[in-house]
Amino acid sequence: MPTIADLQLGQTATITECSSEAIPFKLLEMGCLPGNKVKLLQVAPFLDPLYLNIDDAFVAIRRDTAALICIEIDSNE
Repeated sequence: MPTIADLQLGQTATITECSSEAIPFKLLEMGCLPGNKVKLLQVAPFLDPLYLNIDDAFVAIRRDTAALICIEIDSNE
Protein backbone atom coordinates (compact mmCIF):
# COMPACT_ATOMS: atom_id res chain seq x y z
CA MET A 1 0.00 0.00 0.00
CA PRO A 2 1.38 3.46 -0.85
CA THR A 3 2.42 5.89 1.88
CA ILE A 4 2.93 9.64 2.10
CA ALA A 5 6.62 9.01 1.35
CA ASP A 6 5.55 7.74 -2.11
CA LEU A 7 3.81 10.98 -3.14
CA GLN A 8 5.19 12.99 -6.04
CA LEU A 9 5.47 16.78 -5.85
CA GLY A 10 1.99 18.35 -6.13
CA GLN A 11 0.20 15.01 -5.83
CA THR A 12 -2.79 14.65 -3.51
CA ALA A 13 -4.12 11.64 -1.63
CA THR A 14 -6.42 10.58 1.18
CA ILE A 15 -4.98 9.15 4.38
CA THR A 16 -6.29 5.62 4.93
CA GLU A 17 -4.33 4.45 7.96
CA CYS A 18 -1.99 5.96 10.52
CA SER A 19 -2.21 3.58 13.44
CA SER A 20 1.49 3.04 14.05
CA GLU A 21 2.66 3.91 17.55
CA ALA A 22 5.77 5.42 15.93
CA ILE A 23 3.73 8.37 14.60
CA PRO A 24 4.06 11.37 16.93
CA PHE A 25 0.81 12.29 18.69
CA LYS A 26 1.33 15.89 17.55
CA LEU A 27 0.82 14.81 13.92
CA LEU A 28 -2.51 13.26 14.83
CA GLU A 29 -3.52 16.47 16.58
CA MET A 30 -2.62 18.44 13.45
CA GLY A 31 -5.00 16.40 11.29
CA CYS A 32 -2.98 13.41 10.17
CA LEU A 33 -6.01 11.15 10.46
CA PRO A 34 -7.78 8.67 8.16
CA GLY A 35 -10.07 10.41 5.68
CA ASN A 36 -8.12 13.67 5.56
CA LYS A 37 -6.51 14.95 2.37
CA VAL A 38 -2.76 15.33 2.03
CA LYS A 39 -0.75 17.12 -0.65
CA LEU A 40 3.02 17.11 -1.09
CA LEU A 41 4.08 20.75 -1.46
CA GLN A 42 7.85 20.63 -1.25
CA VAL A 43 10.79 18.33 -0.62
CA ALA A 44 13.93 19.54 1.16
CA PRO A 45 17.23 19.52 -0.78
CA PHE A 46 18.41 16.20 0.67
CA LEU A 47 14.92 14.66 0.22
CA ASP A 48 14.09 14.98 3.90
CA PRO A 49 11.84 16.39 5.39
CA LEU A 50 8.67 16.55 3.32
CA TYR A 51 6.51 19.68 3.46
CA LEU A 52 2.81 18.79 3.33
CA ASN A 53 -0.64 20.30 3.45
CA ILE A 54 -2.76 17.97 5.58
CA ASP A 55 -6.38 19.06 5.85
CA ASP A 56 -5.38 22.75 5.53
CA ALA A 57 -2.53 22.48 8.05
CA PHE A 58 1.07 22.91 6.85
CA VAL A 59 3.36 20.24 8.26
CA ALA A 60 6.98 19.18 7.72
CA ILE A 61 7.67 15.54 8.57
CA ARG A 62 10.57 13.16 8.18
CA ARG A 63 10.45 10.73 5.29
CA ASP A 64 10.69 7.73 7.65
CA THR A 65 7.60 8.96 9.53
CA ALA A 66 5.79 9.61 6.25
CA ALA A 67 6.47 5.99 5.27
CA LEU A 68 4.29 4.86 8.20
CA ILE A 69 1.16 6.71 7.01
CA CYS A 70 -0.84 4.80 4.39
CA ILE A 71 -2.69 6.68 1.66
CA GLU A 72 -4.90 6.23 -1.36
CA ILE A 73 -3.68 8.43 -4.19
CA ASP A 74 -6.45 10.50 -5.78
CA SER A 75 -7.55 9.06 -9.10
CA ASN A 76 -7.54 12.42 -10.89
CA GLU A 77 -3.76 12.69 -10.47
